[in-house]
Amino acid sequence: MRIRVPRTALLSVAVALVVGALVLVVGLTRGAEYQGRVSLLATPAAADGAPYGEVVSLALPALVELARSPSVLQAAAPVSGYPPDELAGQVSVELVPASGLARLSVRAGSPERASAAATALAKAMIDADLLAPAAKLRTLDPRPEVITLAPDAALVTGLALVGAIAAGLATAAVRRLTPGGGGPGPVRRALAAAGVRRPVAVLREDDPSAADRLAVLCRAAGRPVRVLPVVPELTETAAKLAAGLPEERGEGASVVAVTAAGRRQAELTAAVGVLPADAVLVAVVLA
Repeated sequence: MRIRVPRTALLSVAVALVVGALVLVVGLTRGAEYQGRVSLLATPAAADGAPYGEVVSLALPALVELARSPSVLQAAAPVSGYPPDELAGQVSVELVPASGLARLSVRAGSPERASAAATALAKAMIDADLLAPAAKLRTLDPRPEVITLAPDAALVTGLALVGAIAAGLATAAVRRLTPGGGGPGPVRRALAAAGVRRPVAVLREDDPSAADRLAVLCRAAGRPVRVLPVVPELTETAAKLAAGLPEERGEGASVVAVTAAGRRQAELTAAVGVLPADAVLVAVVLA
């Protein structure tokens, strides 16, 4: 027995896959970015010098501004790949409280440039001798630590998954509100073209309440129920719907037309237009 998957589910999955793929492509093909990080530690310059603790506590916060000063930026610009004014936006300084330690970070387009720029900035800041005469700066590690900022595969994958789910749910919601992308409008126009002027219920096959609503309508009509597929491909769907509807006695027929959701409803117009005079169209089901 062939399993029929609702069109809304298929469309939602397709949109989700497309959006997820686009996010992956954009995220994974964006320009690479690396960060070189080096730690600077303030140490006493001499045992009998000026008060080390007071000088460090007062002057160490100035490293944030020193790292973006023209002289320091000029020293690192040639190896960073950025002009000095742009390099200022790629530099950050983090102070570790009550430790005399500062972490200097520089972003660049390659690991080599990130490492070289961090080394050049650290050397220029040490040469500035901001904490003299009480203290001096030195690097903790001989080489900067370099990490990859972009593309972040884990982050991009997560964003792609979230985007795909959101797109799929949004598509399903839109399809639920406007079946077939055109709402009940195409069905109403098709019925009007067939000469049906009175209101007719338009339901969706995948609506959990569709069977109950059809049963109520058929009982109200008080005639034998006939489920009419407007195209051969919907015969199985019509049979399933008919199996769940009540059996009524009387003359004439209560007709439930089953049509494919969409903007083109020529088959519906043709099928309804040839219904006998004693048949009453009670509902149209969009499959």
